[in-house]
Amino acid sequence: MPTPLIPRAITAFLAALCILGPAIASAQDTREGIIIAQQTDKAAHPPPETLTKPEIVVGYIGRFLQPKPRGFFPVFDSVYAGGSVTLGGGYGWAYGDKGSFAVRGLYSIKNYKLFDVLTNSPGHMNGHLTLFGTAGWRNATDAAFYGLGMGASLGDRSDFDFKESYARGNAELRPGDWVVFKGSVGLEAYEIGPSGTHDQSVEGSLTPDQAPGVGADPTYIHSRATAGIDTRTSPGYSRSGGYYGATIHNFTNTNGPYDFNRVEGEAIQHIPILRETWVLSFRGKVESTLGNDMSDTPYFLLPSLGSGSSLRAYTSWRFRDRHSLLTQAEFRWIPNRLGMDMAVFYDAGKVAPRFDGLSFKGMAHDWGVGLRFHGPSFTPLRLEVARGSEGVNFVFSGNAAF
Repeated sequence: MPTPLIPRAITAFLAALCILGPAIASAQDTREGIIIAQQTDKAAHPPPETLTKPEIVVGYIGRFLQPKPRGFFPVFDSVYAGGSVTLGGGYGWAYGDKGSFAVRGLYSIKNYKLFDVLTNSPGHMNGHLTLFGTAGWRNATDAAFYGLGMGASLGDRSDFDFKESYARGNAELRPGDWVVFKGSVGLEAYEIGPSGTHDQSVEGSLTPDQAPGVGADPTYIHSRATAGIDTRTSPGYSRSGGYYGATIHNFTNTNGPYDFNRVEGEAIQHIPILRETWVLSFRGKVESTLGNDMSDTPYFLLPSLGSGSSLRAYTSWRFRDRHSLLTQAEFRWIPNRLGMDMAVFYDAGKVAPRFDGLSFKGMAHDWGVGLRFHGPSFTPLRLEVARGSEGVNFVFSGNAAF
C-alpha cells in the first residue's frame, strides 16, 4: 500500500533537519563569534573622539588658564576687593617630590598692586598633611568705606589708601576622607592713609564713632583655627558634596589697642541632578565679632558684604558692621564638561551692630547669570553680571563663587 503524501513529506523534512541542523547551528555559532570578536576589538580600540569647535576652544582656554608647576602662567585674581579688572602673571617651579613655589604680580585698572610669593608642600604624614606659606605686599588706592550698617547710602562714601605687608604659615590636616582641620598664624602690618584722588577721605574726615580705629596703623599677629566636614571634590571647583565648618580668628595688635576676635560659620551644599548635568548649589555664612565694644575693631577689618563673592550686584565693601549674614543659591548647568559651566544665581545678605540683629528681614538682594571656566579642581576665570536695587554690576574673578 503506497505511503500517504503528507507523512512522506514529514519524514523527508525530519531527515533533512537531522543532516542540516548541525551545519546551521555551526554557522550560527560562527556568526555570533564574529560579532563578539568585533565588539571586543571595538572596545579595545575605540574610534577617536570627535570634538566640536566650541569644545576645542574651551579646552584650549582651560589649558591656558591652568596653573602650572613650572614656567609662566596668567593670573586672574583680586589684589583687594574693589580693584575692578585685574591682570597679572606668575612664574612657578617644583621642588622635592610634590612641592611647588611661585612668584606672582598683579595690577588692576584702578592702580591696585600686589606682589607675593607662595609655596605649597603636600604629602606629609602619608598624604594627610599639607603645608602652605605666603608672603607679600598689597596696595589698594581709594578703597571704599560707606559707613556702618544697612542704612549707609552710596552718597556716604569715603575713601582711604590701604597698604598691607604680610607673611603667613598654614597647615591643613585631613585625618579621614571628610574631616578637615586648618590652622594658620601670620604677621599682618597695615598702613592706612588718606585717599589720593577723592575729596572725601576717611582719614582726617571721619570721627572714631563714624569709623572705629580711624588713624590707627595696627600690626597684628593673626591666628586662625578651622574645623569642618568637607565632601567636595575641591574647594576650587565641585559639582557634588558639601562643606560645613567653623573658624575662629584672633587678632593681637603688637603696637597698641584694637585686639579683637571673630568667629565664622559656613555651610555649602552641591546637589547634582541627572549625572551632574545640572547642579543646585547653596551657601550660608555668618561672621560675628566677639564682645560688645564697638571701638575694638578697625573699620577696614569689620565683616562686610558686597563684592564678587558675596552680594555680587553691590560695590565692594558696600555694607560693614560687627556681624554679617549671607545666603546664596545657584542653578548651574554644564554645557561643556571639558571646562565651562553656566549659572543663574541669587544672593541675599545683611549686616548688624548686634548679633541678635541678624535676620531675614531687611536683607539686600540681587540676582544674575554667570559663565565659569574651570579645571577638575579649580576655577581660574569667572564672569558674571548681577542686578540689585542699586543697579547692575559686572564680576571678573579668578576664584570660584563658592
